[in-house]
Amino acid sequence: MQDSSIQQARIYTDFSGLNELKSQARTDKKAALEEVARQFESLFIGEMMKSMRKAGDVFSEGNYLNSNESEHYRDMFDNQLSLSLAGQRGGTGLAEALVRQLSRQIPGMSEEGQKLSGHKATLADYDRSVPVPSRALPEQVREVNRIAPAEPAEQAAAPATDDLAPLPRNFGSPEEFVRELLPVAERVARESGIDPRVMIAQAALETGWGKHMIEGEGASPSHNLFGIKADHRWQGDSVNIATTEFREGVPMSERASFRAYPDYEASFRDYVEFLESNPRYRDVLASADQPEVFAQKLQDAGYATDPEYGAKIRRIMNGDSLMTLSMDNAESMGNTEAEE
Repeated sequence: MQDSSIQQARIYTDFSGLNELKSQARTDKKAALEEVARQFESLFIGEMMKSMRKAGDVFSEGNYLNSNESEHYRDMFDNQLSLSLAGQRGGTGLAEALVRQLSRQIPGMSEEGQKLSGHKATLADYDRSVPVPSRALPEQVREVNRIAPAEPAEQAAAPATDDLAPLPRNFGSPEEFVRELLPVAERVARESGIDPRVMIAQAALETGWGKHMIEGEGASPSHNLFGIKADHRWQGDSVNIATTEFREGVPMSERASFRAYPDYEASFRDYVEFLESNPRYRDVLASADQPEVFAQKLQDAGYATDPEYGAKIRRIMNGDSLMTLSMDNAESMGNTEAEE
């Protein structure tokens, strides 16, 4: 016997029954298939009735009883009638033919539409009993402990020197750029909520994958990954370089001062603070977990003068196969300016 909520799918104005079909398909595929086949049969009957009504409309032209309201109620009646006819035992036979044909293609069902005994549809169908441990297991554990040398306490407590190694000033490839900077972006993302992918993509756009880093006199590194300028509010170090600005869509060469940081993590953290301290970026941060929306709102808020800024970030995240490859490699192992 079917659930009453499933039977509501036979009332054409009630859509809750159709939603129940989705959950029923996970547990009782045969009953769900039969109901879906009836729904399809009702659509077929409904199309036939529409064709018949159209043919009859020719004879009712000029009838003062005809109106938009009467046609509306007639269509409501026809929709319910098609569901009722399909729901009767046998119907037109179309539903039964569909069930016979489709039941052969559903995993876990026999050609007769019955559930196969060995098929596992849900977790409850799997054996969850804990296997009995082998009697030889304790002896094997003692043997492993005897052979394996104990790790010295000093070695276990020593910090990993690789994690403390300084990051390069420039990057030779996109793979290296992502491999080195993604862990830093992920650390900052845990505190800020901004998706690390969009930060890496924006930094790649600003620096040309780390090959065109902002440098000061004597090629001193600025570690500026996001092209943030240094105005009167900035109290730290800065570098003055020639840059390209878009004025009314036209690229123009200008000189500007940019912020300088002691390392890349400071650049990431200042980038987050830069957004959080500016009210115009409030809507941008509201989409921190939606990287594509975040990128577009950055442009809309005036982060950069490049009219294609948001689209370029999205292309790096989603359309650039090299970026995808770089992200995959990084996970397996563990240019425009901002204006205030």
